[in-house]
Amino acid sequence: MGPQLVLGQLDHEFLRRCDAASVRPTSGDSGYDNGAIVPFGEWSPLTARELQRLRPDSTTPDSVLVELIRHPLPNFTTDDWAGRLEAAARIAPLDGCWPTQLLGCTASPGRRLTTTEDSATGLRIGLHLDNFDRLPYPRRHESRRRLCLNLGPGPRYLLLADQDVRQICRTPHRDLNRHYPHTDDVRRYVTEGHPLRCLRIRLEPGDGYIAPTEFLPHDGSTMGVEQESVAAFWLGPDPAGRFEAGLEHGGSLRRCEGRNSVTAARIGAVEA
Repeated sequence: MGPQLVLGQLDHEFLRRCDAASVRPTSGDSGYDNGAIVPFGEWSPLTARELQRLRPDSTTPDSVLVELIRHPLPNFTTDDWAGRLEAAARIAPLDGCWPTQLLGCTASPGRRLTTTEDSATGLRIGLHLDNFDRLPYPRRHESRRRLCLNLGPGPRYLLLADQDVRQICRTPHRDLNRHYPHTDDVRRYVTEGHPLRCLRIRLEPGDGYIAPTEFLPHDGSTMGVEQESVAAFWLGPDPAGRFEAGLEHGGSLRRCEGRNSVTAARIGAVEA
C-alpha cells in the first residue's frame, strides 16, 4: 500500500485540489537529467475509491504522514521577491510548533513540469528522495519530515509518488538491511516496468505541507501556472529527539491544532 490519507469532512476539498497521472523516465528531455521520473499523460481527478485507498489506519506512524497546512502571509506586492525571502527568515512555522531554522528558499518559474534542480548540473531531477538524515532502509521511516510553505505570488503543486521507498526498494534489492535508499531506486523501479503513479496537490499562496521527503518520492511543479512562486523549507524535529519543540517525536501536528496554521489533511504510508 502507498500513501494514505485522513480527511474527515475535507474529502470534497481535497478531491478538488488533487489529481493523478502516470509517470515516465526522461530520455534526452531538454533541461532534465537523463532517466528522471516525471509525470506523463493526462491528469485525472481522484475517485472516491482511490481516495479511500489513501487513508491511513491506526498503525500509521506520525513520521510518515503528509500534512497539508495553511499559514497567514504578509501582504506582498506581486514582484516583492526580497520581501518574501525576508519573511521566510522571520516565520515561526506553525506558531512555534516546528523548528524555526530555515533550510532554504527556491523561486520556481511557471510552466515547469517539475521544479527541483541538481545544483551541480542545473538539470531537473524529477521525482526524488531527499537524504538529509541518510538513514538505511530499516530506519528510513524515522527520517525528519520537511515543511514547505508557498510564499507566492503564484500557486504551485506538490507531487507525490503513490508508492513509498520501502515498497520500491523491495523489488530491486535483496540485502535491504544494508541498503540506503536513493533516487536511483525510484528510477530503476520505473525503468523495470513496475507501476507507479503521481499525485498532484495544488498549493495556493499561504498553503504548505509537511512531508516525509526521504521516504516518499516527491517534487514540486508549476505546470499550467503562469506566475513564478517562492517556496520556503524547514526541516522537522531531530530524529533523535534532541530538538525541544512543541511536537511529539516524528513531528505530529496534533498539539498544534487550533492555532493559526491548521491541518487540512494527513497522508502517510502504512507500512513503515
